[in-house]
Amino acid sequence: MIEQFTQKTQEALNFYVYALVDPSDNKIFYIGKGNANRVFAHINEALISVQASDKLEIIRSIRLSNLKVQHFIIRHGLEEGEAILLESVLIDFLTYKDFIEVAKISNIVSGAHSFNLGIRTADECEILYNCEKLNEEDIKHSILVININKTFDIKRNKKQRDIYSRPNIYEATRGYWRIKEKKLANIEYVLAEYKGIIRALFKPERWYQNVERNNRWGFEGSPVTDSDITDLYLNKEISKIKGMANPLRYFYPQTLS
Repeated sequence: MIEQFTQKTQEALNFYVYALVDPSDNKIFYIGKGNANRVFAHINEALISVQASDKLEIIRSIRLSNLKVQHFIIRHGLEEGEAILLESVLIDFLTYKDFIEVAKISNIVSGAHSFNLGIRTADECEILYNCEKLNEEDIKHSILVININKTFDIKRNKKQRDIYSRPNIYEATRGYWRIKEKKLANIEYVLAEYKGIIRALFKPERWYQNVERNNRWGFEGSPVTDSDITDLYLNKEISKIKGMANPLRYFYPQTLS
């Protein structure tokens, strides 16, 4: 079983999408994209790094059993954008809740743009694209709405592009932002707005300051899954304020305003 590609093979493959498989049960545990010898890099990472992650622990367990990770190239000869899209589709497919027995996928985050282009029922598609409006009188909590149009877009300057980065809505939302410190304690939920629609909700658990730019704040938190909350805000269209350049907007229950 090879541990790296020859230079000739690397050039022929160009960008590709790959799967790592556990030989003990023949289940996929990781989907990735890259070029050159990227597919083999995870093995070295598991040996050298002391970092703990599902992916690395699975690799270490395989090696302790005197087995070898199986590497599959799913598609090759791709352009970078094609590889990004295919990786996203496969991760979304394998992590979809109703397909949970298909694989034991360990990718930490969903594929690029899977939250609005991923697997959905017909009803969910209708909800997503024929959105109800979020009216101020419907707001029941103190919320911070963050527009992530710029931070979530995967298009980058070629000189700055990182082919291994994977856009993630949580990472695009969590910071850093110019927020007045006195407002932080009152924020119950942070809502991610992408192209005028509330795409995700997070409960901030800790706010932290950017050490280099102390007027900017980020947060650590968790996705909101309580249907009583998500039904109020998720996939709702939020009205635009003409001429507004600030990506942050604060909303409060009318009883508190």
